[in-house]
Amino acid sequence: MELETIKNVYFVGVGGIGMSALARYFVKRGCVVCGYDKTRTNLTITLEAEGVAVSYIDEISTIPQEFLSNDEETLVVYTPAIPKNSLILNYFNDNGYVLKKRSQVLGIISKGQFCIAVAGTHGKTTTSSIIAHILTDTGFGCTAFLGGITANYNSNFLIGDNNVVVVEADEYDRSFLTLHPDISVITSMDADHLDIYGDASQLEESFRLFAGQLKPEGTLFVKEGLPLANGITYGAGDAAMVNAKNIRVEDSSFVFDYVDENLAIEDIKLLLPGKHNVENTTVAIAVALKLGIPADKIKAAVGNFRGVKRRFEYIVNSTEHIYIDDYAHHPEELKACFGAVRQLYPNKKLTVIFQPHLFTRTRDFAEDFAKVLSTADDLILLEIYPARELPLEGIDSNYLLNKITLKDKEVCGKDLVLEQVKIKNPELLLTVGAGDIDTLIQPLKNLLTNA
Repeated sequence: MELETIKNVYFVGVGGIGMSALARYFVKRGCVVCGYDKTRTNLTITLEAEGVAVSYIDEISTIPQEFLSNDEETLVVYTPAIPKNSLILNYFNDNGYVLKKRSQVLGIISKGQFCIAVAGTHGKTTTSSIIAHILTDTGFGCTAFLGGITANYNSNFLIGDNNVVVVEADEYDRSFLTLHPDISVITSMDADHLDIYGDASQLEESFRLFAGQLKPEGTLFVKEGLPLANGITYGAGDAAMVNAKNIRVEDSSFVFDYVDENLAIEDIKLLLPGKHNVENTTVAIAVALKLGIPADKIKAAVGNFRGVKRRFEYIVNSTEHIYIDDYAHHPEELKACFGAVRQLYPNKKLTVIFQPHLFTRTRDFAEDFAKVLSTADDLILLEIYPARELPLEGIDSNYLLNKITLKDKEVCGKDLVLEQVKIKNPELLLTVGAGDIDTLIQPLKNLLTNA
């Protein structure tokens, strides 16, 4: 299917962060854009305001008239998170419509353009967002499809007037293999999505295949230590070809020097915390330099990048309370997040509210989760957010709690969290998880602000 032929686009699961960015893109192209999602959220409300007709009822009767006839101008985009018994999804399937996953559509869009693709089991949203920001802020320009809402633009979609496209390449169900980038970045390859891959070796093989999708004259950047050959390595270790050096904290901000074989940029101030974000920024700088953007402009852009919502986002920052929210839902992400908190606030008692995401992930990484969560000072564990999964016998939050060595720990229902936080009155609070824990953010903010 060619981009120029697409006039009507229907999204089954339009409220997803990646899907909504695509919806915004097709609206900008002047297409008729509609979609279905099971829940009305701030994101779908924003889409409605931008001209996307969204239905929240999974019935064929809600499909707009212009999508009831199947023709070459109509594209249906779906997410694997939609249940297989969805009436709307099955209507399109049964009637021979062209159905594409998000990644396949990104492949169609990026075909013939200069594509920068960022992949990794974690770090890809922040890294792709920093790259897109540097390109936009310096005037170089790009169109970007991101997996989070950037604070600078309050959007997961940026549109430029050149042929450069920045995409977040999703490893889930190998969907990133539809892309053929000019520049690829691989941030991490930790075992994850084992419900799809079976074991870590299959996941690693998928990343190797993604690295092999690079165009013949393309450039591959790889986090130092990953088992991939033929890439330019980056990181905060001396062995990396592109290096972050002299990392320190000054006035509650991380500062570092960028060094590669040709150039050094000193005293780069970063509003994002943690060594992992320094490394994410380091490769973003390397990508920008590869495109020929001047070092002084890159440094200024990095200095004003305010981050991505739900990626170490300050919700409350007062003398009485500090409340940070983060999307971390894998043991390595939790480790990085906790490390950043401890570097910034080494003398404060850390209270953590964590919502495990998926029964299979909780089962597969229970020991690793327990090890990281045991480093908090006080832990409130919510029940597991199932997302697309059915329950697994014996796998619940108490199963995880029993493995955690921390003394001050408990499993708590979401409806009782505010009451517990009010009792604890934490000086340093961290909420982490990828489910619906974000619905607690505003109530917790109100509680701590008015305490």
